[in-house]
Amino acid sequence: MMRLPPFRYFAPKTAQEAAKMLADHAADEAMAVAGGTDLYPNMKRRQFTPKVLVGLAGVENTRAVSGSAEKGITIGGMMTLTRVEQNELLRAHYPAIANAAELVSSPILRNMGTIGGNLCVDTRCNYYNQNYEWRKAINFCMKKDGEICWVAPSSRRCWAVSSSDTAPVFIALDAECTLVGVDGERRVPVKSLYQQDGIHFLKKKPEEILTEIHVPKVNGTRATYLKLRRRGSIDFPILGVAAALETAKDGTIEKARIVLTAVESAPVEADKAEALLVGKKLNEDLIEEAASVAYRPAKPLDNTDLTNAYRKKMARVYVARALRELMRAEP
Repeated sequence: MMRLPPFRYFAPKTAQEAAKMLADHAADEAMAVAGGTDLYPNMKRRQFTPKVLVGLAGVENTRAVSGSAEKGITIGGMMTLTRVEQNELLRAHYPAIANAAELVSSPILRNMGTIGGNLCVDTRCNYYNQNYEWRKAINFCMKKDGEICWVAPSSRRCWAVSSSDTAPVFIALDAECTLVGVDGERRVPVKSLYQQDGIHFLKKKPEEILTEIHVPKVNGTRATYLKLRRRGSIDFPILGVAAALETAKDGTIEKARIVLTAVESAPVEADKAEALLVGKKLNEDLIEEAASVAYRPAKPLDNTDLTNAYRKKMARVYVARALRELMRAEP
């Protein structure tokens, strides 16, 4: 039986207090925990061994949705994924967010996991997400205790992949988030949270707490999220595609976003495909052309389920499916 390592647990009431607690310890000695659905299993496998956990469950004013489709909304970072998927405002006007939350893991874990936690969820890899004895048998890997990335042995960086279902949707919707630290708070685009490094994949400071997610007004935007995984529940994405389109009254695309996840260490925006769509009206030929361009930034390696060649091929298929879904949803 895998057991948690010993740790001290702090329960702050405010985000500022939580940030101060984290800042008072070295970055590898203290970690924040919300639902714990990813952190606790990682601790049992000794991928993380913090001496202090700062619990965010009691942080005030972080568990509600406010605003409107006409003005934009704010989602509290500590809202459980279940509450996000069931929220009437989100289901009515931001269904892609609710759908992405509903596709995370399983119902039981969504009752515990938070939307902020999913945005910050650890990157994943076949050589990393194993128990301690398995990892020791291969002399560990670069992401934890070792020196080599077994996916790309000559690489100087870790290639573990981004595994958040909600991140690509928020990026596609041009969402921002509030980060609270010891020096105050700042508001940044969700896109700027990530970088292409499987170990240091988050660009926020270690002590900063993600307290809110801000999504712009709907303004005619339609969005969707599709997820590829082996099973219909539990599994992390081995490919995720978020697409969002803003169109004029005549159907001409004025703004387009296509974001892929689980193909790199950070969500990948298919900017060339986006540019191809702008100024045109969706049809089958345009969808196929955009999909053939959008899948090119996907660089899956042998680090998750199924073969990398299949996942690369499915990126094209899923982009086309997402765009067709948006075409069918035209008013």
